[in-house]
Amino acid sequence: MALAMKSSVSVPVSKSSRRSTVVVRAGKYDEELIKTAKTIATPGRGILAMDESNATCGKRLDSIGVENTEDNRRAYRELLLSAPGLGNYISGAILFEETLYQDTKSGKSMVAVLGEQGIVP
Repeated sequence: MALAMKSSVSVPVSKSSRRSTVVVRAGKYDEELIKTAKTIATPGRGILAMDESNATCGKRLDSIGVENTEDNRRAYRELLLSAPGLGNYISGAILFEETLYQDTKSGKSMVAVLGEQGIVP
């Protein structure tokens, strides 16, 4: 029988100085969950939605005369993720499943590229 551990974190509930305590029950993942939530909610940074399906990504490529292949989709996604200073403005990225398993041309995983910039995939 596993016991759920309780962790609590104080979070702002509005722009005022009031704070509220939220109880997190994620068992052994409490600290990781809180850290992830704080990273994603960093003021001044947003979430990049790049979860386009292969078909939708293909439409973008087709509009510029580029064939819809996995290599071209990888190059397109790599272009987005390698924008200088991206991590200064983006805290999290929503990815299409294919992207989770893709590597950059140099062999680094797309997920690692995000992590190096402080972006939660």
